[in-house]
Amino acid sequence: MLETGEGEKEEEEEEHVNTPASRKLSLKILLLQRAMEDLEQEKVTRDEEKVRYLGEKLPPLQISGLALDELQKLCRQLHTKIEVVDEERYDIEAKVNKNNKEIHELKLKVQDLGGKFKKPALRKVRVSADEMMRALLGSKHKGSMDLRANLKSVKKEDIKQEKVLTTEVGDWRKNVEAMSGMEGRKKMFDAAGGGQ
Repeated sequence: MLETGEGEKEEEEEEHVNTPASRKLSLKILLLQRAMEDLEQEKVTRDEEKVRYLGEKLPPLQISGLALDELQKLCRQLHTKIEVVDEERYDIEAKVNKNNKEIHELKLKVQDLGGKFKKPALRKVRVSADEMMRALLGSKHKGSMDLRANLKSVKKEDIKQEKVLTTEVGDWRKNVEAMSGMEGRKKMFDAAGGGQ
């Protein structure tokens, strides 16, 4: 048993040796040709087996020279044989369908088991913006990035004006009616500070 294991290892090592692409291609072609020949041979043997089986189960009918009663009797016998074969076919088909369904369910279970993985316990890590950019961009990241510098500065007066505007809006229908026409546009223009 040890000897065969050592021989297999030597064969595996020989296979790992770099073989030229032309040699690999020729080996693939030979394997495909061999597979085609095997498929043809299998088809021929299957056809021969089918003919032999039908010859055993269905002997040739001798209907010439039979009377009407004998022909009716033969038809009844054939009909009972057909029923038996049909029942067998139905049973086998049900078994095949059941097996196919079980195979499909097992494949789904295998896929589910292969897709599940244990989530690792994550720790909170504090990373600055510069470190994050360096980790994401690598060497492309240049200089430091001050995120607060890009923020818009807001004056306290703007906040107060926004609050006043939101409180002034009451019933929207009144607001629309008041702002319609030239007078409304003038009010909006004055409120925006355009008429100073």
